[in-house]
Amino acid sequence: MRFIILLNIIVLLSISKIHAQKVYSVDYDYQADIKVYVTNYDYQADLLVYKVKYDYQAKENKGLWFFTEYDYQADKKIFFTNYNYQADLKIFFVDYDYQAGWRNSDKKHLLF
Repeated sequence: MRFIILLNIIVLLSISKIHAQKVYSVDYDYQADIKVYVTNYDYQADLLVYKVKYDYQAKENKGLWFFTEYDYQADKKIFFTNYNYQADLKIFFVDYDYQAGWRNSDKKHLLF
């Protein structure tokens, strides 16, 4: 019984880590896991992103991002491109956390 409970806890912790949204902005595209373009309007974006203040708020794959101070703290390293055709993912920064989320779920795999 204890083994099953321990196994469930390990699985839940690993799943939450997989879906985490801690990102680090790199200086060069070759350093990045994902190339990101920030759109001018929300309807142009694949993902609506809200920047959270604390790392524990960045959970699941829902567009709640925490920008880390160091690259080793991040789950994904991103590079902000100057043009949308250079990007793997197009995002738009929203003002409130409830606005965050996927507009194009085909790109969800990029942040797993």
